[in-house]
Amino acid sequence: MLSQLNSPLMYIICGSIVLFVAVICVVFAVRAYRAGKAIGMDVTKMRTTIIASATFAVIPSVGILLGVIALSGSLGTPWPWLRLSVIGALHYETQVAEAAAEATGMPNLSASLMTPEAFTTIALLMSACICWGMVLAFINCKAYSNRLNDPKPAQPKGEKKKKKINFSGFGDKAMNAMFIGLVSAYIGSYFGTIISGNGLFTFTGAWLALAVAAVGALAMAVFVWIKERYKAEWVDSFSIAGSMLIAMTAAVFLARL
Repeated sequence: MLSQLNSPLMYIICGSIVLFVAVICVVFAVRAYRAGKAIGMDVTKMRTTIIASATFAVIPSVGILLGVIALSGSLGTPWPWLRLSVIGALHYETQVAEAAAEATGMPNLSASLMTPEAFTTIALLMSACICWGMVLAFINCKAYSNRLNDPKPAQPKGEKKKKKINFSGFGDKAMNAMFIGLVSAYIGSYFGTIISGNGLFTFTGAWLALAVAAVGALAMAVFVWIKERYKAEWVDSFSIAGSMLIAMTAAVFLARL
């Protein structure tokens, strides 16, 4: 099954889509550069910004590369490459792939247990569940942009100002709450595995997962501390990839122990 997922046909299908998106990115970049020159922006500053943005995009993309490598062992290389190159996110793809694998009866995301039906289900969920942001933007973005551009109407004199609920920052809070729930569910499942009979003092399986999760959390806490202590906003771009690398390195050493 893994040889079929890594077949030339899969590379042609997925590679053609990635190439199309890459060409579109280049077209928009060129048009944006020309538009900047047309409105009188400093060409030197634009070039400096382009170089700086490209440089800072390299290290965060390491996390995406790690996701492709992690998923390629069970889903082949072309499909994770496509999913994490177009519209996707590292945390989303891995979570949905695992959930879909369990829904098809597989105990885990494994190449040895993969079937055509299981891969079809996994690929369908990975694609369908993330497309709604694009669909909703297509439907609502113009109206939302018009609301942002239109000036607020003046408040008539003598009329009491209605108290409005402030939803600023709600998206970030909702996203944080969602990931706290996901992390709690996974950690709870590891504890459940230990309590159900895998052994309380054996440092394998669930214990290893908990230890690696703790190392990753500690690494992220250090990155957050550096950002807040030294006002280094650029650390955000490296925190996820850095935490993943540290946690994966710890997993190798702890597994050997």
